[in-house]
Amino acid sequence: MITYRKMTEADIDGVLKIEQEAFSLPWTRDAFVQEMTTNLHAYYVVAENSEGKIVGFCGMWIVVDESHITNVAVTEQLKGQGIGEGLMREAIRVSKESGVVLMTLEARVSNTVAQNLYRKLDFQNGGIRKGYYTDNQENALVMWVKFK
Repeated sequence: MITYRKMTEADIDGVLKIEQEAFSLPWTRDAFVQEMTTNLHAYYVVAENSEGKIVGFCGMWIVVDESHITNVAVTEQLKGQGIGEGLMREAIRVSKESGVVLMTLEARVSNTVAQNLYRKLDFQNGGIRKGYYTDNQENALVMWVKFK
């Protein structure tokens, strides 16, 4: 059974493992510490299995009435089991409760699996950020959803 909850500083080690596994340019420990302690706009959701192990996370910045997804990742062993969707649904729930009316994110143009998930959650294509990803200069597809 997977549960979703707000991330705390104590979760950084578990999140960092997934971050390093999932991304070619992973965030550093310091970056996550800053998000947890300094960035007043940051809100992170973690997915936890029945043994209390972090198996996924989703970060966002909530600024006034907008929410920007910063990163979403699920441990490699559990991909394709709906955890990413659960994380996004929890991020959407928290955003709506916070008065957010617009949520946005970037996805690699090659990451059709992520794009399909976001479309399932009513995100629309918004544009292209050329050379957005510094590891290989890949373009990012900007996607957004407006809440009613």
